[in-house]
Amino acid sequence: MTKKVAVVTLGCPKNQVDSEIMAGLLAQNYKFIENPAEADIIVVNTCTFIQSAKEESIETIFEMAGYKISGNCQTLIATGCLAQRYGTELMQDIPELDGVLGTGNIDEITKVVQASEGTRTSLIKEGINFLQDELMPRIRSTPNYLAYVKVAEGCDNYCTYCVIPFVRGHFRSRTEESVLREVQEMAAQGVKEIMVMAQDTTRYGYDLYGELRLPQLIHQLAGIEGIEWIRLMYCYPDRFTDELIETMRQEPKVCKYIDLPLQHADNKILKEMNRRGTIEEAEMLIGKLRAAMPDITLRTTMITGFPGESEQEFQTLVDFIERVQFDRLGVFAYSQEENTPAGQREDQILPEVREQRRERIMQLQQEISLKRQQRWVGRIVTVLLEEKQPDGRWMGRTEGDAPEIDGQVYITMCQTSIQVGDLVKVRILEADNYDLVGEVVS
Repeated sequence: MTKKVAVVTLGCPKNQVDSEIMAGLLAQNYKFIENPAEADIIVVNTCTFIQSAKEESIETIFEMAGYKISGNCQTLIATGCLAQRYGTELMQDIPELDGVLGTGNIDEITKVVQASEGTRTSLIKEGINFLQDELMPRIRSTPNYLAYVKVAEGCDNYCTYCVIPFVRGHFRSRTEESVLREVQEMAAQGVKEIMVMAQDTTRYGYDLYGELRLPQLIHQLAGIEGIEWIRLMYCYPDRFTDELIETMRQEPKVCKYIDLPLQHADNKILKEMNRRGTIEEAEMLIGKLRAAMPDITLRTTMITGFPGESEQEFQTLVDFIERVQFDRLGVFAYSQEENTPAGQREDQILPEVREQRRERIMQLQQEISLKRQQRWVGRIVTVLLEEKQPDGRWMGRTEGDAPEIDGQVYITMCQTSIQVGDLVKVRILEADNYDLVGEVVS
């Protein structure tokens, strides 16, 4: 009888793509299922971005280990960033683990599973150079109308608080041909929205072609029949060119939405974070984006309590957020990561102060979000339908809402002919600081 395998994913959408590839590879030898409680083999794809992510990953490994008693699990494998970073320690401290696999060789997942069925196995490469291509089998875990498209792997930015370059390797782009062939196949399968992403998406192509090639890639993706929305994620401000702005403005398929992680607004802190550019340059970029696309939705992330952050420097961040008025904003309290330059500093901010500052930013952003959301009331927007609610309402998203992290549109009146994945016109009737309520217009 063919053994059953399940893959449990933690962390970001980039990790999710890795899981989908591993699922595709494993399905060639095993029966892939979604419920780990019924699986003979469980693969946990871990995250190690910040302390809370590490804790969640370890808790999940222990939870899955419980299925060796209460379920069918015979083999338990840890993969992903935590496995790359702490593989030896995981094998020493968690005897229930049968194997670990790093990020540099996820294409060898079947080999590790098979070896681990006989003896505990660890496969972690020091030189991380794995890069997916369109020929690799992949079982997408997203709805059929949505897909994540990872156009590059790794990172060369070396922000002083971040471990990603050490667990993902140097930045390396896929070829345009590989990306295009993958998306053409997705479109043939019914995908309407693609999320274009990398650790630093705006850097795409520079390592291969000697120039930033994201605008050209977007033009070609927009030409693929069936693709309706192209969403750009993780775009660093220092490589956001005027050409890219113009491409977004011209191409109707490109969502007028940008995820622009800034992390702070004080130039001294930014320099100590090893972030490129100044906050004045970032604010100028935001002005250009809003001038070119007045309805653009801007998302960013910020970090509070970075080592040495004074009250004055924190207030500079608060003032910037009040001035710029982002539509969406996520805040992380700084996480002290070992073996990072920031983590080794002696001027660490007390954890409770980091969290207090995070709360202050979140409270401020709630007020800003409500104000930004109110501007949609009375307007007609396009909504991608995702789910019919028990009360008969539909739930969907505008082009200003990325899946999982942003808001929803709740539609009060719908004709019966519409279905999941349809794009419909909706008049917005109400708005709170996160979601919208509207009705379909004919």
